[in-house]
Amino acid sequence: MNRPTALAPPIRARSPRPGTTLSVASLGTFVALVAFCAPLGNMPTVAAALSAGPAAQTWILSSMSVGLAAVLLTAGALADDYGRRRVFHWGAWLLAVGAVVGAVSQEPVLFIVGRLIQGVAGAALIAASLGAVAHAFTTPAARATASGIWGASVGAGIAVGPVLAGLLDLAGWWRGLYWALAVASLVIGQVATRALAESRSAVPKRIDVPGAVTLCAAMVLVLVALVEGRQGNTAATVLCGVGAAVFTLAFVAVERRRPFPMLDLALFRRRDFLAATLAALATGAGIIGLMSFACTFLVKTMHVSTLAAAGVIALWSGTSVVASLLARRLPARLAGSPQLVIGLAGVGVAMLTMTGLSPDSSLLRLVPGLLLAGVASGLLNAGLGRQAVASVPADQGGLGSGANNTARYLGSSIGVTVVSIIALDPAGTVDGMVSGWNHAAVTTGLISLVGAGVVGVLVRGAAVRR
Repeated sequence: MNRPTALAPPIRARSPRPGTTLSVASLGTFVALVAFCAPLGNMPTVAAALSAGPAAQTWILSSMSVGLAAVLLTAGALADDYGRRRVFHWGAWLLAVGAVVGAVSQEPVLFIVGRLIQGVAGAALIAASLGAVAHAFTTPAARATASGIWGASVGAGIAVGPVLAGLLDLAGWWRGLYWALAVASLVIGQVATRALAESRSAVPKRIDVPGAVTLCAAMVLVLVALVEGRQGNTAATVLCGVGAAVFTLAFVAVERRRPFPMLDLALFRRRDFLAATLAALATGAGIIGLMSFACTFLVKTMHVSTLAAAGVIALWSGTSVVASLLARRLPARLAGSPQLVIGLAGVGVAMLTMTGLSPDSSLLRLVPGLLLAGVASGLLNAGLGRQAVASVPADQGGLGSGANNTARYLGSSIGVTVVSIIALDPAGTVDGMVSGWNHAAVTTGLISLVGAGVVGVLVRGAAVRR
């Protein structure tokens, strides 16, 4: 029987210090996102140093997503039940291990293993951090401010990762980024141990092993199917897709029978939870999917350096940082779930403005769309962070964070796959890649606009019910 237990010791820790909690949580999230986005800034150099072929390069870019999406929900549930500080601490140390593996790798398989470890570690950091923030900030106004700052750390990590990788690439020391990540992770883990107050659910539960195993298997198989699909491996894609469906059904069956499941499926009957989850999925499949291809597109069609391409993308991610910080100034009627609708609609329109390019187009042609996408993404990052914890019971903030970010990174894997299929020209011609970009921007823009419409219907329905 899976019933509440007193395995976790009673909390004797000091009361949470909101400012300290937010600072440490945001820093941990920032480092996880730097690690996640780093390969975008130096992929050609890493591929050459490791003798990585096209298939290995695909896995280098995708492997951290696999680790993140597979473990986020489990990490969030563990953080709620066994201590958010504890899970955050071990996530930081594990990220250091993964970074060291990446730094010393001499061939692609070991580097990919390091990226998988970084993904698992990042899942622990992200899920535990947002759960800790939700525990420390309890009023709607305080949570709005805190979620804006936490959302800014997401955008900052996305902005800094590729630029830092590009700078170290120019210095001839691409491995230095991973050594720096290892040191930063160790420092964050130590600071978290000393500075964070422990928090957990008032009624901790035993680990839902069957639920965790079936969910992780389903997520891994979905993502492997997407990665293999990008490489044209039809047999592996179909096999993994069928396996994912089987494990998903098994997960649902297991959770329905557990007296205290890892994920209460009744949450999906809550319109605000469903809206936040679908908004995260659309965010990943839309703007993140397109921006993951942007660096390759700029380097190959506009013949800029990887550092310059990272700088262009930073117009989007950097603007999102500012917008996240200012999101708390939104009128109350627009904050929360309506904010998600505005953000998705904004990124959808922004991506549509980045279509119609020709081989002669300049970088300036993309600037308005990147800036608009940055503002809208900032609203999304802040809103998703807020609604991830506001849409679940108060003592399940880690679970809410895990579910929301699982949807985001699963969506990004879907988006990257769709964009790769649409945008990559087998012949590698400039005309073909520009045409592919235009089609990909339209597709991801429509994904975001449809997402905005669906979330809007759910939000309106929730308001009517109240």
